[in-house]
Formats: sequence, structure tokens, C-alpha cells
Amino acid sequence: MLIFWGKRLLLLLILNVVGCYSNVIIPSSTIVLQSVPKSIESVGWQLKNHYQVLSNHGFTIGYSDFRGNPIWVNYFLHQLSDKAPFLKRPHNFKTDIRVTNQVTDASYAGSGYDRGHMAPNAAMSKLYGAQAQADSFLMTNIVPQKANLNRQWWYHLESVELYDFTRQFQQIMVITGPVFDSHIEYLKSNHAVEIPDAFYKIYMAQSESGKWEALAFLVPQSAQGEDSLHQYVTRIDDIENVTGLDFFSELDDNFENSLEATIDDESWHLQDIRTINYHQ
Repeated sequence: MLIFWGKRLLLLLILNVVGCYSNVIIPSSTIVLQSVPKSIESVGWQLKNHYQVLSNHGFTIGYSDFRGNPIWVNYFLHQLSDKAPFLKRPHNFKTDIRVTNQVTDASYAGSGYDRGHMAPNAAMSKLYGAQAQADSFLMTNIVPQKANLNRQWWYHLESVELYDFTRQFQQIMVITGPVFDSHIEYLKSNHAVEIPDAFYKIYMAQSESGKWEALAFLVPQSAQGEDSLHQYVTRIDDIENVTGLDFFSELDDNFENSLEATIDDESWHLQDIRTINYHQ
């Protein structure tokens, strides 16, 4: 145990010295030109939110070696083509050798938690192909999720974003990731993987009229499959407060403040989306 915490302290010191990519800019000609999420200016958040930017086919990750989790994942959605492939789901998750904290598939064995995708398998495979699907099974894209959440409510939201939201908007930017509170717990099978307390998803899209629309969810590990989508709608401001991340710092301040303080789920027609009862 002393060796483990010694390695963790050494890793933290290294990250603190190099700044760990916090100002890396992702080139974008898609929805908005933005920087990657930045840590809110406080010592506590800076230590916890150091990340390495990992580029994959179809999505980008901000990976925390300190937490053994991605702290944000960014991908884009558009309407499915009639020729979208139907690819068989891979059986195995793979260790990502690009990072220091190399979590393995076995790290989750007997932990009581599912290996939860942040960039979804279905969207990556159908929109971006076999290599993107394979990349989504890298352990840097995986978080510990309770089975009820991963297989029910979260799965439902992933289906809604791919099949419903993309009918409403030409292109959608998605940022998603875990939320951690001050009570730190690790997987009993791997003490280098922190267990999240909740998860967030932020959607941004432009309507045909040119207006920007945002939608955000903050969902706890305890969410049940029959819970409505409305139940976990929140403000981007609220997600920034609990994650310590500033998501759209490169936007005009007035526009950013307005967008992040607004709840407008009507523009996304959540009222027309059926809630699934998984206990029927």
C-alpha cells in the first residue's frame, strides 16, 4: 500500500510540474471552435483535474491518470445513414498503452461495477466504423458504472441521442464524463481506479434558424431505468460546479453565461420521448 501511494504521489508531482496538457487546443471546424475543458482556478480542482488529451477515431478523451478515469469525452453525432454498418460488439476491453495508469479489463473483475462506455459503442460503430468501435473499448474510455444505470437509464439516453436528437439537429456536439465527490472510493479490485458518484452529458447543437441549443444531464449512480429523462436535466453551470471544469471558456462571455445558465429541454422534445419501464 505504501508503494502504491508513493507512486501516486510521484505521478501527481509530475503532472503538477508539466501542467498535463490543460491548454491544448483541439482544432475544430465543426460546431464551435473551443478549447478543451479547463480546470477551474483553484488548487484542489487543478490537482484532481489534470488530464492527458487522447485522440481516437470518432472521439477525444481527457484522461486522468490520477483517477484512472476519463474526466471528459467529446464526440459528435449526426443522423444515421441508411448504409450505417451493423458491427458485432467486441468481447474484450483493451489496455491503453498511451497513459501511465494503464487500467486493464481485469481491473473491474469482481468489483460490482460495469465497464461503462463514455463514447458509446453503438454511435462510434455506426457513425465512424470499426476502428472507432475498437477505440471505444480502450479502458481510457471506460468508467465504473452501476449495472442498473449502465444497462438501463444510461443506455436509454445513448439510444435517444443517436436515434432521436439526430433527427432534430444536423450535428450535435457531446461532452460527457464522471463526477466525483469528496468521499473517495476505489475499485476493490484496483485501487488506482476511482469510483464516480454521478455522470454528466452536455449536448450542443444549432437549430435551422441558427440558434444555439444546449441540453445537460447530471445523473447519479443510483438512477433507475424507469426514471424519466426530465428528472436529471440540469444547467451546464451546475455540472461545472460539481466537476471543477470550465467547458466553453473560449466562447464569448455573455453567450457562454447565457447558454450555461439555461434549462431548455423543450427544444430537444424530451416530452415526446417515451420513458422505458425495464421492469415490465
